[in-house]
Amino acid sequence: MMQFALKMGLLVCFSIMVLTLYHEAFIYNGGITSSSFVIKQSKPIDMPLSSDVFSHPPGYNAPQQVHITQGDHVGRAVIVSWVTQDEPGSSSVVYWTDTNPQKHKATGKLTTYKYYNYTSGFIHHCIIKNLKFNTKYHYEVGIEMGHTTRRFWFMTPPAVGPDVPYTFGIMGDLGQTYDSNVTLTRYEMNPVKGQAVLFVGDLSYADHYTFHDNSRWDSWGRFVERCTAYQPWIWTAGNHELDYKPSIGETKPFKPFIHRYQVPFWASGSTEPLWYSIKRASAYVIVLSSWLISSYIHSMYTPQYQWLHEEFPKVNRGETPWLIVLMHSPWYSSNHDHFMEGESMRVIFEPWFVKYKVDLVFAGHVHAYERSERISNVAHNIVNGECSPVSDQFAPVYITIGDGGNIEGLANKMREPQPKYSAYREASFGHATLEIKNRTHAYYSWHRNADGYAARADSVMFFNRYWYPKDDSTTKSKRRW
Repeated sequence: MMQFALKMGLLVCFSIMVLTLYHEAFIYNGGITSSSFVIKQSKPIDMPLSSDVFSHPPGYNAPQQVHITQGDHVGRAVIVSWVTQDEPGSSSVVYWTDTNPQKHKATGKLTTYKYYNYTSGFIHHCIIKNLKFNTKYHYEVGIEMGHTTRRFWFMTPPAVGPDVPYTFGIMGDLGQTYDSNVTLTRYEMNPVKGQAVLFVGDLSYADHYTFHDNSRWDSWGRFVERCTAYQPWIWTAGNHELDYKPSIGETKPFKPFIHRYQVPFWASGSTEPLWYSIKRASAYVIVLSSWLISSYIHSMYTPQYQWLHEEFPKVNRGETPWLIVLMHSPWYSSNHDHFMEGESMRVIFEPWFVKYKVDLVFAGHVHAYERSERISNVAHNIVNGECSPVSDQFAPVYITIGDGGNIEGLANKMREPQPKYSAYREASFGHATLEIKNRTHAYYSWHRNADGYAARADSVMFFNRYWYPKDDSTTKSKRRW
């Protein structure tokens, strides 16, 4: 009997050890998830600076790093930005429609900045105003005599309206690795053609390099130009845009980002370029900052708080039914990386998201993909300890899409057990598309890099919270908790 007990004790100990090791391995690989796909783990590698994706355009003082974004609140203006290296040159843009060769000219402004031992090129920003909706425009930059001129084009959005279809691409945490290049290529080749990109922060990762090597801002701008010069990217600032480094004398947060990437914050009454809003087709897009210029702690009565307090009541769901919010740090994530870093912001702002029936919230920061069910957590009960999210059909779906391919790699350590609010999660690189069909339906899909161009790894038809607030849960039991 003693020997039997000893053998059974050793067997139990061995079983516990095996289960523990299995559990730890299971957590590392993502745990119980809606995805059965397991990516081969390898650390992303930066593309060499000699790669063709970083090449300088030929010609003297050739404009480079060309990018556009919306330049007003409704989509009738475009901000065109570019850099010249040899000399300032002209800050003007010549433009014309696809059907009328008569040329128009707009003149912008020039800026430069210094960061530690780096001096920027000459950064140009020019706003083209009073454009026609749903029209193809050609434009030229570098138009001064004797210098190199480059030509691009873009499409303006349709006029704002409740049933106007429109397709957004969504990306975040891109960087400039081989995986970053695959992400951008997959987006460009996707049969679902995005018309504008919602970018949820962390662009170049220049701060990853010694002394926040700002030449990496230049290489990144050349890398993404093949897309950013032809369709607007709606910019959100992430933590890698902070570039706050007192040890080398750099104490002004967001300096490179703000000099390089202008946004129309003034058009929505914002006082800072880190939070603003735009209308585009049938969508109202609100961009928020997870990190503030004057304070990294979210609290009531900050400038962003005051602005958002006044902004939500302005949204006319009869005009723009789809209410979308962009930020960098996710509020709901079951990943170990950056767990609950967005909590102070969530506590302050989440009641408004539910009150005003926000449809979708996109965030990055965590280098993985995750989609929640519609949940809220606005009624903490400290007495009985019930402070878990609950199913709430008036609340947004929260999507983390910080999986662009950056140098830091994938966040593949998931928390176990998988929370009930988590509908789908996976540690893979990729991008997403959102096809707004009308005021009631929008088709969303996430595309992992490892698949073909047309494959949809995760997809769902979202129902509008204002016009068609039906249950669009996607878990098998459409569970309630």
